[in-house]
Amino acid sequence: MGEQALFWTGEGLQFEARTGHGLPFAVGGERDGDGAKPADLLPVSLAACTAYDVVVILRKQRQDLRGLRVQITSHQEPDAPWTFTAIHLHFVLTGSIDDRKAERAIELSESKYCSVAATIRPTVALTHSHEILDP
Repeated sequence: MGEQALFWTGEGLQFEARTGHGLPFAVGGERDGDGAKPADLLPVSLAACTAYDVVVILRKQRQDLRGLRVQITSHQEPDAPWTFTAIHLHFVLTGSIDDRKAERAIELSESKYCSVAATIRPTVALTHSHEILDP
């Protein structure tokens, strides 16, 4: 895997980030600018990290997972540096999935496998919920 990097585009507060695989994406600090806001990336990283694990775990359990969406609610302190205090992830799974297996997969990811959760858990209250929709 390559080096992760961030480059200022030279325009306002616009940046281009590169993943370890070299894929570019926009990061922006301006309200009307392109790209993800830096503070949005932490909750999205948590959601992506846990969702990845949930998909892997449910597939191993031969569950009929057809779709997954994670709704994110985050809370930050009102003053600088706007520290995150809580992040709630609501998993909306589609398919014929055992409810207990879905809850266990989410719990395992959040408590054991997700590196983002492990990193922020000491300072950010992490909670989750889920619902299962039939296809």
